[in-house]
Amino acid sequence: MTVIRPLELSDAPALTELVAASREHLEPWEPARPERFYTLGGQQELVRLALSERRGGRMGPYVVLDEQGSPAGRITLNNIVRGAGQYASVGYWLGAGQTGRGLATRALAELVDLAFGEWGLHRLEAGTLLHNTASQRVLERNGFQPYGLARKYVMIAGTYQDHQLCELLSPDLR
Repeated sequence: MTVIRPLELSDAPALTELVAASREHLEPWEPARPERFYTLGGQQELVRLALSERRGGRMGPYVVLDEQGSPAGRITLNNIVRGAGQYASVGYWLGAGQTGRGLATRALAELVDLAFGEWGLHRLEAGTLLHNTASQRVLERNGFQPYGLARKYVMIAGTYQDHQLCELLSPDLR
């Protein structure tokens, strides 16, 4: 069963419910969010921006689906670099109650296939908080290898925090 599909504007209501219900679950792992993020209008703005970035070839936004086919989270190819680079970073999150069943691992596997196939990329990167062992396991299960430490890399939960950086090369480069 496919667990990701391209993000659509019609996903905004379900994503609004999901982020609102998962606020406490997500807050330790994400940047501080304005209150508008948890509203339908805020989610519609984010989806519209992501769709615009997809049309421009700068982002590959997808929805992660649960066993019933409902949105369970998001997974995205971010900051796609073309030209001599041909790489992107990967970001993902699952709502409260959606973790621990292999859903993120399967979603990332599908995204990797799309990235190296349809998107024509040759390298993927991801960063995790040093204590986010669950996300590190998702990356490891998909062949990502740690390659460095980014000190004070991203502001998460109101503080710049260190991140473990991981990479995955296209199979034709391994």
